[in-house]
Amino acid sequence: MKKAEFYNKLDNKKVQCLLCPHQCIIQENSRGICKVRKNFDGELFSENFGKICSVAFDPIEKKPLYHYFPGKIIFSVGNIGCNLNCQFCQNWQISQSSIDDYQYLKNISSDEIVSQAKRKNNIGIAYTYNEPIVWFEFMLEIAKQAQEKELKNVMVTNGFINPKPLDKLLPHIDAFSVDLKAFTNDFYKKYTFSEIEVVKKSIKKIHQSHKHLEITNLVITDLNDNKENFVEMVKWISGETDRDTVLHISRYYPTYKLKKPPTSVNTLIEFHEIAKQYLDYVYLGNVNLDSGNDTICSNCGKTLIKRKGYYVKVIALDKKGCCDNCGNRVVKVL
Repeated sequence: MKKAEFYNKLDNKKVQCLLCPHQCIIQENSRGICKVRKNFDGELFSENFGKICSVAFDPIEKKPLYHYFPGKIIFSVGNIGCNLNCQFCQNWQISQSSIDDYQYLKNISSDEIVSQAKRKNNIGIAYTYNEPIVWFEFMLEIAKQAQEKELKNVMVTNGFINPKPLDKLLPHIDAFSVDLKAFTNDFYKKYTFSEIEVVKKSIKKIHQSHKHLEITNLVITDLNDNKENFVEMVKWISGETDRDTVLHISRYYPTYKLKKPPTSVNTLIEFHEIAKQYLDYVYLGNVNLDSGNDTICSNCGKTLIKRKGYYVKVIALDKKGCCDNCGNRVVKVL
């Protein structure tokens, strides 16, 4: 455990957590919505500090990040807890657990994690599997040490975080993969128990900080597959970030509390074509198709990277991540 950052003390030994917009008011001996920040005797503690549930050397494309060191390996680290309660969560066994009901947690130091990350020729550390916002203190400690060892830091996140904690993270996180789960607040309230405007502000702040940003949208049958809302979303991404912001359109499969049928492949293909009208780089995920995964230069149309699953073949990029035909900068490789 470690004393949490970003909270206020209240009367009668209550505390108010200020890490995310829920701003939970937590009674003594109780936890916030995330299930891992607990009030002990009028002080807020991060219970999952110094703990992990899983680690793995993953392809960077699995995050998913397609324009950040393509074809490279990254050391992925996961914890427990989440500040959302998505009814379609693929990792609900860890995201909806506390330290009392998850029996596979392991104690580990930030030194050990950085040391493990250095064992193989990988680019850095990804904070993933569950929502890294809720293990803010441990992630930040690891990230600072990783930077000292010249490792990159990647955060896979829902973006539901208050501005001050995000500001504190930004100098230490090199790339963000942000889930934009829908483009209506009704969806966010009903199916994730959060709000979209906070996520949109986080995306804009990350973009303005010049950190690498890619966005994932999981398209769910009958819930967020409205064409007009999707057009509004891609227009917003293009207008508020850049036309070259990478978008991953991902196929939903029934999981956790949601039993809707899998997303129609035809819908994914249609949305892919729509998105390409507003964004230069759009990819399809969780679906086995012959198209929708290769990187094609937005300037000259040359195929730069071929992908099949997690098999990646870089075929037409120079050492700076530029198209070797026209010189257009496409991916981050330095």
